Amino acid sequence: MTKEPEKIVWQGRYVVAKTRGKWEYVSRARNIRAAVILAVEDGHVLLVEQFRVPLDRVCIELPAGLIGDDDSAADESAESAAGRELEEETGYRAARIETIGEFWSSPGMVSESFTLLRASDLEKIGPGGGTPGEDITVHRVALAKLEEFLAQQRAAGKAIDVRLLTLLGPRILEGY
Repeated sequence: MTKEPEKIVWQGRYVVAKTRGKWEYVSRARNIRAAVILAVEDGHVLLVEQFRVPLDRVCIELPAGLIGDDDSAADESAESAAGRELEEETGYRAARIETIGEFWSSPGMVSESFTLLRASDLEKIGPGGGTPGEDITVHRVALAKLEEFLAQQRAAGKAIDVRLLTLLGPRILEGY
């Protein structure tokens, strides 16, 4: 199979629009990846709520952040970024963070990958809320009530991040 050359159509600080033949897609600039944190403990999961400009509405998500997005931390590990982001966004510190694996969220349109990490032995050390301007709301949700919580959030007009399927998957599959 002959591979057509990739062309950069537009580039910003964080996003690059590209074409390859008839395909149009976007990438993160500078090969930046994301760390997504699955913080489940004592039958509860930590979720965050924040406004997302591309959606023009609030979104319910797993805590997450970019790995090495600061030029001074270009060699940051996924585990380090996950620990930093978990504390910033939720106010919880994890004694243990383990990598589950690398995943691609929408491979037909975006070349970005994210590393999913499990955070455990959680300790509440602050209020969370993210960095100035992020305005993050933290939710500690009982797993037994997750479907109900998400239905309420969806009914309120909030978007639900696809990564929450990691928590809903077993329940969805029970119908098959």
